[in-house]
Amino acid sequence: MKTILYLTDLYFEANGRNYYEEDLFITSKLREHFNILIGNPQQAIAFLNKADLIVFRNTGAVIGYQEYFDGFVKAVQKQNINIFNSFDGKADIKGKQYLLDLMNTEYPVIPTVEHIKEIDTLGDSKKYIVKIKNGADSIGMEILTKEEILKAKPEGKLIQPFLDFEYEVSFYYLDDKFQYALYAPQKEKRWDLQEYDATPEDLDFAKQFIQWNNIKTGITRVDACRMKDGSLLLVELEDLNPFLSIELLSEEKRNSFMDNWVAVLKKLT
Repeated sequence: MKTILYLTDLYFEANGRNYYEEDLFITSKLREHFNILIGNPQQAIAFLNKADLIVFRNTGAVIGYQEYFDGFVKAVQKQNINIFNSFDGKADIKGKQYLLDLMNTEYPVIPTVEHIKEIDTLGDSKKYIVKIKNGADSIGMEILTKEEILKAKPEGKLIQPFLDFEYEVSFYYLDDKFQYALYAPQKEKRWDLQEYDATPEDLDFAKQFIQWNNIKTGITRVDACRMKDGSLLLVELEDLNPFLSIELLSEEKRNSFMDNWVAVLKKLT
């Protein structure tokens, strides 16, 4: 059997999610096919050569250990370490700059600017969301009025209108292949999710971001919001360590996803 070093922070506290439950389930399935070593992401560098493949999973927001994570990424790349997700993505792994890049190339994303002088291009909104560029799990996020933003004069942050949407929906991809979709019918309960039957139009929307990102291998979650007119706008493209909400899937879909994942990991080892 090949050996996997599975990186996770089992005690990381995240709203609406139990990392340890998801990772204990996943590793219980993977151990049928691999030798599994479970490690903490903040101790990973010392164990780079102890496994045939590193799987980077529910490791929490790396902003809490950014310097160590940057060193880990450099070590992985320098030593050409076999890792899943691969660290060649252009989205959340590098922060939120991609939202600006995508908007400037006219992809359907939530309107986003980074300078106060551009706030009027977002239209007339009662409230705005201010995010730090390297944030995750809502860390550093604020909801402010225009007056509060003009007074605070945030620098190096992203500004978005607080949109009135119908619901949020997430599309989960393994490499470039769609696996399943989940949505939050009550928009105020982001992680109270249900299975969602994605339409061909939905998948066309999601696939454009998968193709744009073009990572070598990994699980990517495309988060979007459904607007009142039925259109979709990208909220986030999670290409580092997306939570999978795998426990919410039917047994058939869950088993199918795990079988597909195991097949990908076997090819990598």
